[in-house]
This record gives sequence, C-alpha cells and structure tokens, in this order.
Amino acid sequence: MLGKTAGGLYWMFRSLERAENTARLIEAGFRIALTRSNNAEAEWKSVIVTSAAQAAFEAKHNKYDSEQVVDFLLRDKDNPSSVLSVIKSARDNARLVRTALTNEVWASVNETWMVLTQLLKEEVPQTELPAVLATIRRQSAVVRGALHGTMLRNEIYDFCRLGTFIERMDSTARIIDVKYYALLPSPSFVGSRLDNVQWETILRSVSAHRSFRWAVDEDYTAPAIAEFLILDGRMPRSLRFCAGKLVDNMSYLGMGDDTPKPSYEMAQKLYARLKDRDIGSIFEEGLHEFLLSVINDNIAIAMQIEEDYRFNY
Repeated sequence: MLGKTAGGLYWMFRSLERAENTARLIEAGFRIALTRSNNAEAEWKSVIVTSAAQAAFEAKHNKYDSEQVVDFLLRDKDNPSSVLSVIKSARDNARLVRTALTNEVWASVNETWMVLTQLLKEEVPQTELPAVLATIRRQSAVVRGALHGTMLRNEIYDFCRLGTFIERMDSTARIIDVKYYALLPSPSFVGSRLDNVQWETILRSVSAHRSFRWAVDEDYTAPAIAEFLILDGRMPRSLRFCAGKLVDNMSYLGMGDDTPKPSYEMAQKLYARLKDRDIGSIFEEGLHEFLLSVINDNIAIAMQIEEDYRFNY
C-alpha cells in the first residue's frame, strides 16, 4: 500500500475520533461547570487546556466563558481541531482514499460531513448543546459501524484502527486530566461526596457510567473510577484497551517483516507499562504526571507510525 493511502486512512479515522472526543470533552466541561457554577470560567479554561488549544484560543479571546469556548471547539474554522475542521479533514481524506473504502463507509463519512456542517452552520445555543453533542457522537458511531460491518480485515482496516486508537488514547487521558485541572475546589474535598459526584461526571463523559456499574463492585470513588478508565482491559476507551489494540493492529501490519518496526516496539512498551500497573502506584506517582507521560508516549508512537509507514511519500 502507498504511504499516502495509508496516511489518508489513518488520518480519516483520527479526525472522526477527534470530533467525537471533542464533543465528549465539551460535555465533561459542561457537566462539571454545572456542579461548580461559582467558578465556571476556570472549568471552561480547563477544557481548553486539556484540548491542547490554549494558545490558539487566547489569540482570539480574552475570557473563558461557555459560549466562546464551545463555539471555538465546535465551529471555529481557525481552530484545526474544531469539530467542523476535523470533519472536513475526515471527508477530504475519505475522498483521497475513496477506492480503498466500501460504499457504506464512504457514504457514512459523507453523510456525517453533511449533517454536521448543517448542524454547526450557526452558533449553538446552550439549551441545544446536549442534543448537538449527542448527534456528533452518533454520527461517529455510524461510521464506525460501517467500518466494522463492511470492511475486510486487512491492512486498510488496520490503518483505520490505528488512527482510532491513537486518537482515543490521547482523548481519554486528556478527559481524565480535566480532574487534575478543575474538579476539586480544595484538597479537603478529596474522598467527599462532591469528589465522587465529579468523578461520576467523568465516567458519563466517556459513556462508561453503566459499564462501571456492571464491571466494578465499588462505589464512585476516585481510585475505582481511575482504575477503570486507565487499567481495565474490558473498557473500550480505557488507556490499557487502546494500547492493546495498537499492539494488535501493528502486529497484523508487521506480519512478514524481518524485524519489528520501531513504532511497534514503542507500543509494546506502553502496553506493558499499563498492563502491569496498579492504581495505587499511579496515584503515588501523581495522576497528572502519569497521564502526561502517557500522552507524550502516545504522541511519540504516532509520529513514529508516520515515519515507519512513510505517510508523506
């Protein structure tokens, strides 16, 4: 497969996943702001910080109110990570690799672009925000369903999945990191009812609330929820699950290679690090520091994937 085609597939699904995850991050900020309305600006700043868009946002705005943050993340064409921007990127990449996709996958991507372009044509009122975010998540699920239901399990599929899980790991780590930046007004609240309610908010933001109740016997506490979202291999948005899928798909791509590619070896190291950890040691290290190191490792793997598979050639 040409590197340009592989890169188009990879970035198409990174962009689609980013649109969904941006919607989830906005929802997390929205719910957290509702529980702490006395300091809403700090909550919305935390959303921008964890989306890695602080410099771009502050170049255009001088305060962090909900309307400006939501509009920047959903609609701003000057923000390359806004939902509107990444959906256009996903469609552009889908057109580039059109012959590698089934009709159903192409149609679902094109439909998603049309639906969201229309939906985000104007600024979204706060009263309509939950419905808009739900539509973004639903359209992403439509594309994912078409991929799973119609594509051969070959290298085309593997590059699509690499894009998905690189982006998903980054997003899950950043959403959990909202906790570090904004959830608690004071260390004295740790372990309190307020603390637990806010951790429950994080669960809901990654659609893991019911899964947590099924899988975990403990109550909504910081260690239990953090362990579920970071280390539980059954949870499809956990860091461990994403790292495992990176290893799986790279191993399929590497069949027949004389030596493993560097990106594969890096992914194996990250997976081993997540597989063998316990949540107590992560809290001792510092949740923010641990998440930052995972984000940086994931970025390094993503860059190495582009180099190993010659996306720019």
